[in-house]
Amino acid sequence: MPWRLLRFALSQKHPEPRMFATHDSLKSSYDVVIIGAGGHGLAAAYYLARDHGITNVCVLEKGYIGGGNTGRNTTIIRSNYLTPEGVKFYDESVRLWQDLAQDFDLNLFYSNRGHFTLAHTDAAMRTSRWRAEVNKHYGVESEVVDAAFVKQAVPMIDISCGGHAPILGGLYHAPGAVARHDAVAWGYGRGADMRGVEIHQRTEVLGIDVAGGKLTGVQTSRGRIATNKVLCAVAGSTPRILKMIDVRTPIYIHPLQAMVSEPVKPWLDPILVSGSLHIYISQSARGELVMGASLDPYEVHSTRSTLDFVEGLAAHMLDMFPFLSNVKVMRQWAGMADMTPDFAPIMGKTPVEGFYLDAGWGTWGFKATPVCGKTMSWTVANDRDHELITGFTLDRFRDFALTGEKGAASVGH
Repeated sequence: MPWRLLRFALSQKHPEPRMFATHDSLKSSYDVVIIGAGGHGLAAAYYLARDHGITNVCVLEKGYIGGGNTGRNTTIIRSNYLTPEGVKFYDESVRLWQDLAQDFDLNLFYSNRGHFTLAHTDAAMRTSRWRAEVNKHYGVESEVVDAAFVKQAVPMIDISCGGHAPILGGLYHAPGAVARHDAVAWGYGRGADMRGVEIHQRTEVLGIDVAGGKLTGVQTSRGRIATNKVLCAVAGSTPRILKMIDVRTPIYIHPLQAMVSEPVKPWLDPILVSGSLHIYISQSARGELVMGASLDPYEVHSTRSTLDFVEGLAAHMLDMFPFLSNVKVMRQWAGMADMTPDFAPIMGKTPVEGFYLDAGWGTWGFKATPVCGKTMSWTVANDRDHELITGFTLDRFRDFALTGEKGAASVGH
């Protein structure tokens, strides 16, 4: 390191400000308590303070900021969903993403790449046409393309996929993008902290107090907090928290694994997803290939990773890109995906007055971070569901009014 740079780093005249304040103790009460300091929880805190002037807010995190699914995803951002509810919701999120770095004054490494959902069968091509028509109806840029278009965009791909599952075409979504996941959590956290929100890491929720159907407080590992509003945004830990208030949901938890390669020279600009091969891939700004697959086929509340996942994903990667055979895998990880039967989230009010839920995100929660913060903060502030989330309420399972997004989940689950 050059001496001039080292001298600047060690100088007390130019101290680097801390990203977040550290609070020695909890206050006895808060207007709103948010459980979970991931992207969704911190985004809700940020917009509560910025847009609604509610700053007496406490964010509780059992671990550390962004240590859950926010830091364990593959950072894909898109809005090419299947249902009207999903398309409108994610399209608003994409719009918010584009100005987020400026809002935070922080580089999020947001990069517009274009997104291909590859089709290997006639049925997949029909679904691509269906999604394209729904997208266009709501002003979202998506189009059905043929195999030649895919080959032109990604010259290194083997269109025949080794003869196992030839690519027939797919759905091309030009606004598809990626961003740096941990920077998103830091940006929302810093913005909320600057506006008076308290973020308490290493603080576990042990119980939730309810009296007469109304929320009255939260029991934590550092004492009790009195509050009449709680937002739960804990992804794979949702069933554990909901058990404390005796609320049941159809959420089930499956591990979702991913891995990255060693850095290589940039060659892949678009994001590729194959539902038939159960893989998705993009290349990071550092040259790593970021790769994921479908959910593990069993319910486990754990973030362990497996050799079976790496072997299966590597085999399918080589079907599309045989030249990667000598590229090394650098690391792998897993997150806990909170899945719902209709592949759409659960958002809004619950049967317990004052308890709000942001859950059921499965494999698509990162891309929704900004719009979740916006809509859930509005819902908490006004005590009624925001119009963009009315198709995602918990009541839809009781009323048999499901929001079927399975066709747009992109990777077979």
